[in-house]
Amino acid sequence: MIRLPRRALLGAALALPALSARAQIFARPLRIVVPFAAGGVADLTARAVAQRIAPALGQPVVIDNRPGAGGIVAGQQLMAAPADGLTLLVASNGTAISRSLFRNLPFDPLRDFAPVVTMGAFPIAVLVAPNSPIRDIRDLVARMKAQPGRLNIGSISVGSTQNLSAELFKIRADARAETVVFPATPQLTTALLRGDVDAAFEITGPVWGQIQSGALRVLAVTAATRAQNLPNVPTLMEQGVTDYDVASWNALVARTGAPAEAILAVNRAVNEALATAELRDALTAVGVEPRGGTPEALATLLAADTARWAEVIGKAGIERQG
Repeated sequence: MIRLPRRALLGAALALPALSARAQIFARPLRIVVPFAAGGVADLTARAVAQRIAPALGQPVVIDNRPGAGGIVAGQQLMAAPADGLTLLVASNGTAISRSLFRNLPFDPLRDFAPVVTMGAFPIAVLVAPNSPIRDIRDLVARMKAQPGRLNIGSISVGSTQNLSAELFKIRADARAETVVFPATPQLTTALLRGDVDAAFEITGPVWGQIQSGALRVLAVTAATRAQNLPNVPTLMEQGVTDYDVASWNALVARTGAPAEAILAVNRAVNEALATAELRDALTAVGVEPRGGTPEALATLLAADTARWAEVIGKAGIERQG
């Protein structure tokens, strides 16, 4: 007969209640609804996290891509599911923006969504063509003030984080420029290289190859601290733009009313996964900086971004959609 050490027996005994509780909470596979198509940053982040939290939760984690309508379709999927914590939604800056951007939003992100955990953030860069005469952000602001409304700043999609980041930049710099919106990143970068726009705001992931090759030049990143993958590029605040701290982020939320134990179990599993080198490396490879944190921290982030983007949408005169 094999006798287990007393310490091992004690550890196994202590683990039994946790395993039993987990089995009761997660009696079937989890579903993560992603409001973007497969292959994007949010999708890749969700898949990397899902793969690594499934063993801890004792159930498979299924990714359900529901792109379109500014995240409304995905949000409706969450609202149609039971409030049992087994259906989660990938929330983002777009979730915070939607409250002020859409005229008839069928849910209220602050009221109807229960924050679970932040997964990661990814920097937004201010880009110029490699042969642009604009040397840095101070130079860009000086040119905007010397020629009010003559310079063009490009972004994708009205109401996107990139678009509102450009509008916030004009507000904080107290300088005028025309914001030109393109349907997707390829059209934006083509316009930038052709000289149709003087600068552009875009997340680094879709243009990382062009940044590395020197086909695009980065003047600044928009977060309060320098990006991990661009340590030599200063922030906007370092270059004199006060009170400017913007980073795109992805997080998980449940329906309000989901059991606290389910929320905390997912939060714990995600934070533990994010602490591993394997997941951190996987996220860094797609341009995502691992974050983690408490549900309360995510609630604060969502509320703060909702208020900030409501102010920017109002000051920029962006018409409500839908």
